[in-house]
Amino acid sequence: MLELLEHQTKLTANQWKIAGAATLGDMLDFFDFFLIGFVLAFVVKDWHLNYGQSAAILLASGVSAPFGSLLYGWMADKVGRRKALITAVLNVSLATGAMALTPEGGWIYLVVCRFFVGFAVTGLYSVDITLMQEFSPASKRGWFTGVTTTMLPAGGLLAALLGAFAAPYIGWRGMVAVGLLPAFLCLYIRAFVPESPHWLLRQGRMEEARRALAWALKMDPAQIALPTVVPPIEHTRWLEIFKYPRSIIAGCLTGLTQTGGVALALWLVTLLVMVLRISPPEASKLVIWISISAIAGRFFCSWISDAWGRRASGIFSCLTGALFMSLAGYLHSVFIGGMSMFFLMILIQNFFGSGNYSIVGPYMGELWPARLRGSGMGFVYGVGNLGKFIGPAGLALIAGSSNLVSPKATLDALVPGFNYFAFWYVLGALAFWLIGIETRGKTIDQIDAELDKPRASSERVPAV
Repeated sequence: MLELLEHQTKLTANQWKIAGAATLGDMLDFFDFFLIGFVLAFVVKDWHLNYGQSAAILLASGVSAPFGSLLYGWMADKVGRRKALITAVLNVSLATGAMALTPEGGWIYLVVCRFFVGFAVTGLYSVDITLMQEFSPASKRGWFTGVTTTMLPAGGLLAALLGAFAAPYIGWRGMVAVGLLPAFLCLYIRAFVPESPHWLLRQGRMEEARRALAWALKMDPAQIALPTVVPPIEHTRWLEIFKYPRSIIAGCLTGLTQTGGVALALWLVTLLVMVLRISPPEASKLVIWISISAIAGRFFCSWISDAWGRRASGIFSCLTGALFMSLAGYLHSVFIGGMSMFFLMILIQNFFGSGNYSIVGPYMGELWPARLRGSGMGFVYGVGNLGKFIGPAGLALIAGSSNLVSPKATLDALVPGFNYFAFWYVLGALAFWLIGIETRGKTIDQIDAELDKPRASSERVPAV
């Protein structure tokens, strides 16, 4: 049945509907996630926040992120991709909307809300990447699932537009209230997106799998022959992921490349305000251009993922992202022809550094056999999401957490802070080069066979 996917030369409109649900969900959920960076720029002065308090607000989502992707990844394998996806969307929407009720000066309340936002954002990403991979042919899986990640920076773009043009009228509370909008995405998912045929087959639900596959391929279900022999129902345990240490190491280290990029995104408006001595709305306008650059970079990296292969494209994007991240720190006070080199380096860095995640995100899902894809993706993405904690926390420690957020404290921390962000990209490049496997063009069954072959050899008992 599933061979029909591999024979595709062109994706159907229904497959693009699945991509639309995943892309829209990620965009809106990352809008919720990055929105706090804009909110912080508006409240940091009035609430007299220091680096420690500001970092606590930013990194709270990073504390919960690993647990969220673990839970939702396990749920995707246990009860299905579709149910896990709907639950994650509701989770992040309600947690963000609750931020509008924050009492004046209530930074601890914001920390609690952010904890639940981070819990859901990572869970949603873990599930929708898995779902899209199981509806796509191997020849198109790299760029098709990569496209899902291209609109993540659009979430930041939407937050920037609100911060630049709407915040003066609706205030920061109105901005976070907009975060309830993703809840309506659940209606879209319920109306259009079916369950993964791969998951349904492993549950022994042959007829449902046939209908889901027929819907995706826009065929009459009667044209798809059911298997003559019903495969046994697979019962897998979450702990089985530890039988694949290479997948764990490669997935975790490449996933941690987001440490520098996410930390920069969360601090970005505050840093632009402090370094360039501009207002939060003016800084938000600059973030619009940075977000556009990131979107373009993700389209480019989605393309080279299939054109060059996962490993070569991953190494290139990681090293280029690291270079421009470091340069942004060293050139923060340089202006050429009235152009801030700090802004220009961040603009270029986001093209490659953010684009890198169009390779890394789908790659973390491809490292696992089908029966463990949700759990494995959830685990390594969860570890990678420690970057949401150690990134902001690292800059706070470098600057001194007790310092008030001021221009002097910010400038003192820029060079070591940006080198710290760059380090995680270099670590990811090494993981692609020395540990990662190449998955370009391989079907899900071929990846399964390759991953299980070493285990089968080690478990074989020699004949006596």
